[in-house]
Amino acid sequence: MTPDSVTLEDALALLALPRVVGVVDGVEVTAQNGRYGPYLKKGTDTRSLETERQLFTVRMPEAEAIFAQPKRRGRQSRAPLAELGPHPDSGAPVRVLEGRWGPYVTDGTTNASVPRGVVPEDLDIERAVELLREREARGPAQKKSTKKKSAAKRKAPAKKSAAKKSGAKKAAPRKAPRLGG
Repeated sequence: MTPDSVTLEDALALLALPRVVGVVDGVEVTAQNGRYGPYLKKGTDTRSLETERQLFTVRMPEAEAIFAQPKRRGRQSRAPLAELGPHPDSGAPVRVLEGRWGPYVTDGTTNASVPRGVVPEDLDIERAVELLREREARGPAQKKSTKKKSAAKRKAPAKKSAAKKSGAKKAAPRKAPRLGG
């Protein structure tokens, strides 16, 4: 909304927020507009709404359906590309996942990148365990050192002139006479 497009009805509806949608199990469900957009609140549980218009149109059956869905936080975790089975040493499930920098194999503790040219869905448990063991043998990733920059070198002070060395005094600057004071 822009200030020019707000009608009297819109303004009154905005002033009426937060709006009570209904009551579930003795707990009020309210529609509110917050810092990150419109949302529903039931006790301490909250769920985001798609549009601001829903603040005024959402009814109790829709609210119950929204609260029935799992809460979405931050970046959604994606389903694994492949479940390969238990790790022969630890018994942890070995999975192939899609990450920020490409596909990788994980057993929950160690992550190993899938080499380029290898189709992640075609990996078998033996090759995945081999990748995990190679990664474990290399040890943890090296931290990038943040080396401090040295301070700029200062110039050496200029050598004293012969007059200063001999102790001769420099004449004091003359003061301008004050007028009218």
